[in-house]
Amino acid sequence: MRVTGKNIVITGAASGIGAALARRFAAEGAAGICLADLDEDAAGRVASGLECRTVVRRTDVGDEAQVRSMVEAAAGELGPIDLLCSNAGIGTGAGLEATAEQWAAAWAVNVQAHVYAARAVLPAMLERGEGYLLHTCSAAGLLSQPGDAPYAVTKHAAVAFAEWLALTYGDQGVRVSALCPQGVRTPLLTGGLDGHLAAKAVAAAGKVLEPEEVADAVIAGLEEERFLILPHPEVAEYVRRKASDHDRWLAGLRRMVAGVQNRE
Repeated sequence: MRVTGKNIVITGAASGIGAALARRFAAEGAAGICLADLDEDAAGRVASGLECRTVVRRTDVGDEAQVRSMVEAAAGELGPIDLLCSNAGIGTGAGLEATAEQWAAAWAVNVQAHVYAARAVLPAMLERGEGYLLHTCSAAGLLSQPGDAPYAVTKHAAVAFAEWLALTYGDQGVRVSALCPQGVRTPLLTGGLDGHLAAKAVAAAGKVLEPEEVADAVIAGLEEERFLILPHPEVAEYVRRKASDHDRWLAGLRRMVAGVQNRE
């Protein structure tokens, strides 16, 4: 999968990974990009710097009608959608005390948004016999997320849904990748460093990448059509350790969390 000449939709495109993907895809010669975000003005500013056709849509990805309308508008203005990047995500910084509203919001944005996006683009992709879905799922979906129960649980669900799409439609020409970085310098992480255990644990777990580095990894992963795109290669080793000795892995994670808390 090369993005040159392709029409692409990106949710959560106003900042962070989404904005970096938009810039990198445009630099790679994408034909057109739809930038969807709740912050339409910020998405518009990103779009203004891209040298390709753009569509900007204010979209609440937790609302299926809005997602479908956004995809229809993108296809109407750009043409058939070749790649959909379901990238929007939210954290809560909450544990067992997370409210019902926080759980519902995390489920809507981190899981159902992927379902809504797939429903919107898959019929046309299946009819053409080709298409690509890139889901931003986070390393938390493969490992866990200390300090944020809704995030950990919903990101696991996001990986599971991406796997289901890949096994169900992979032989019909639709490719699926799950993007699973650890720490990335985005508002989701930096906004929580002053108070949230979740953000501090992520920052302590390893190198915090710039969004542009994640975009580089995405380009490489798409070209190889890898299901798991891991901007932090060490995540693959962590997953192997988790699978080989779950109890030892959990004990190590508890020690890491204790170290973070002791530094507070």
